[in-house]
Amino acid sequence: MGERIDLIAQDGSTATVATHGAEPVSWRVGEREYLWSGDPAHWNRHAPWLFPVVGASARGAVKVEGRSYPMGQHGFARDLPFTVIARTDDSVVLRLTDGPETREHYPFAFRLDVAARLRPSGLDFEVTVGNPGDRPLPYALGFHPAFPWPFAGGERARDGGYAVAFEAAERPFAPKVGEGGLLLRDEQPVPLDGASLPLDPAIFTEAFVFRNAKSRVMRFTGPDGAAIRMEAEDFPHLAVWTKPTAPFLSLECWTGHADWAGFDGELAERDSQRLLAPGAEARHGVRLSLEG
Repeated sequence: MGERIDLIAQDGSTATVATHGAEPVSWRVGEREYLWSGDPAHWNRHAPWLFPVVGASARGAVKVEGRSYPMGQHGFARDLPFTVIARTDDSVVLRLTDGPETREHYPFAFRLDVAARLRPSGLDFEVTVGNPGDRPLPYALGFHPAFPWPFAGGERARDGGYAVAFEAAERPFAPKVGEGGLLLRDEQPVPLDGASLPLDPAIFTEAFVFRNAKSRVMRFTGPDGAAIRMEAEDFPHLAVWTKPTAPFLSLECWTGHADWAGFDGELAERDSQRLLAPGAEARHGVRLSLEG
């Protein structure tokens, strides 16, 4: 769907970014693919961008100045066409701006630029949110990449040798996820071993959401010592998710998160929603690297 833009780095690494959602759909180093295939039997996406909300909205809508606007899970940017602003052999910049279709859900002027740059064994993103309007812009941004599990041989099992290594020891509890994807104040334990989450498909009945995480780096480590490293800049919340039967693992970084169950306030009052002043810009970054 839409155009697909191929990038190539000096070491022969390649990536492909779709104009649909500005979504990276391939990242190859050597002969191996490191982004999830998008197999619809499990999950039909690869690495979507989430905007202007992350997660579910109470009653499937957001409220602005007392009026309700329908809002789907993770917003609408992942399902809309972006325009190519600039491109080189190893980079591309894509843009989404407001229009009649977005204003039905989100009555704000905005500009969302996603710049992707491929480097040897790495794929970097800089995302700029701009507010060309005359009132504060409430927004949340998220990145939701998934990676093949296993990606370095071995098995997708409790003893398969895979883990998520955090930069710092995180709190071993996460909010439970309730009906419709809303967060609950009750918590679930997370089977962390210090700063490491040993991976077992059976533990994933829902996502583990690390609100206000200490870490800015997560590493998806394999049994041979290889790792997919994700470094997030100005994304305070992290998440780890898969489906028990799906051969992928998603490492996520968010500026905001789903509504708490029972929330009935304005979008600007939503927990962790950012407010961007008129004429201002905000920048967020993600660096993916292959190690080992």
